[in-house]
Amino acid sequence: MSATHDQHAKPLSDIEIAQAAKMKPIIEIADKRLGIAAEHLSPYGHTKAKLGLDYIAGLKNRPNGKLVLVTAINPTPAGEGKTTTTVGLGDALNHIGKKAMICLREPSLGPCFGVKGGAAGGGYAQVVPMEDINLHFTGDFHAIGTANNLLSALIENHIYWGNELGIDSRRVSWRRAIDMNDRSLRQIVSSLGGASNGYPREDGFDIVVASEVMAIFCLATDMADLQRRLGQIIVGQTRDKKPVRASELKAAGPMSVLLRDALAPNLVQTLENNPAMIHGGPFANIAHGCNSVIATKTALKLADYVVTEAGFGADLGAEKFIDIKCRKAGLRPDCVVIVATIRALKMHGGVAKDGLKSENLDALKVGFANLERHIKNVQGFGLPAVVSINRFSSDTPAEMQLLQDLCAKMGAECVLADHWAEGGKGAAKLAETVARLCEKGAANFKFLYPDAMPLAEKIRTIATKLYGAADISIDAGAKARLDELEKAGFGHLPVCMAKTQYSFSTDPNLKGAPSGHVIPVREVRLLAGAEFVVAICGDIMTMPGLPKIPSANHMEVTVDGRITGLF
Repeated sequence: MSATHDQHAKPLSDIEIAQAAKMKPIIEIADKRLGIAAEHLSPYGHTKAKLGLDYIAGLKNRPNGKLVLVTAINPTPAGEGKTTTTVGLGDALNHIGKKAMICLREPSLGPCFGVKGGAAGGGYAQVVPMEDINLHFTGDFHAIGTANNLLSALIENHIYWGNELGIDSRRVSWRRAIDMNDRSLRQIVSSLGGASNGYPREDGFDIVVASEVMAIFCLATDMADLQRRLGQIIVGQTRDKKPVRASELKAAGPMSVLLRDALAPNLVQTLENNPAMIHGGPFANIAHGCNSVIATKTALKLADYVVTEAGFGADLGAEKFIDIKCRKAGLRPDCVVIVATIRALKMHGGVAKDGLKSENLDALKVGFANLERHIKNVQGFGLPAVVSINRFSSDTPAEMQLLQDLCAKMGAECVLADHWAEGGKGAAKLAETVARLCEKGAANFKFLYPDAMPLAEKIRTIATKLYGAADISIDAGAKARLDELEKAGFGHLPVCMAKTQYSFSTDPNLKGAPSGHVIPVREVRLLAGAEFVVAICGDIMTMPGLPKIPSANHMEVTVDGRITGLF
């Protein structure tokens, strides 16, 4: 949520609030709050540091804390505030006397300069240093992009110098990556300019956060697992369609060299000087949308409560958190918080953005269908759900009461929170509700589908059970690829759905809770190292473009070095 939160209009923007923060040295946060000695940290300046992997390995016998997942309804231009709620809830749990940490994804430069302008929370529920976190941070994304492109260079070099593996240059599936929205790089032709530059072929770029290296980075449990997964990457095929892996190019070692420092999770703090880990950052609409397994597992050893988020609505981020991350890492959430606003629900009910300030109980009731489906889906995973409502001044008592009554009928508590304006104390009631549900042990966790289910049926199960679809339609090429993957022994892998975040359907304009629609699957990609299969649905792109007026147009640096216009 941005600083347009109109109940508590502030003269300061989010970045100005962050720049005015009284941060403590990160070594002090680690020592006094987590009991971590300075020798186990690699400081990046005074306010951020990486936690040593050797220290993390020594935590394995400690008990785990409670794991809380924050998700949301399908996003709207009205705003929901999921990251803000994650930060606010972490601060609130500490405010009520719990030892809590938050785990977030690192922001991508693509949306920072594109449409969002930043991703470190908002108002008085932020992680800091805000500019560093949004811009380069500790260099993790640069390392991931460079490792990705090193593999591209090794593929081209192998073909150039005799092609001992017999790679068919027409069947090279590995794509380059850059952490910026650049639609012109989606499809390119490389190696022009003559024989000395290699063999011309069609190629393309994905944004770093959609790359397989990012997915591997976030799912790896340690350095050995990282190297194993990197070696499993399938870069293409021979002329007789035999897969060629990165290990055959001896690429896993040098890629790991580039990722060695990045693999250690990053420790920062909130505005209230509570510890936070920010590490990794795959998108949830085109990737699996969760921070790193290493960061989450480490936090669970260091705190009694860990609050983490999964990107976009629960149909994308939460489902992938559960069916991919939890499945692979052995994690089990204790509670789920679903974030919404009355404004956003009225927009799902058909109200235009300029009409959201007027009371409209009918639209709220219609729009509640979106939240209702998300609650049902979360409960279908056997998890207790709490609805967190970010309050706006235009919300009326009648609207608040109606929403709480509708949630109660679903068996979900609905809590109003004001962490944006008041920090942790503004979300104290939410923290108390979450702690009570976690301690109650109400979770009866289960996955949506078993490993043994065929890939096409996994896609159909997600579409029909979570999205409300009548069925799926699979393009002929995608169907052939699924059959090929099943025969090759990859049928046991989970599925990562790549689709629009704005709707349960693949039509971003179809709000609420549509039913009876068909989910079109136009492409299937195997991520053998990440160990899941991506189903690309509708018009979703793995390289976004910039909007007509990108956020970058509003950013600059003052003569004294202060950044302005960033969120």
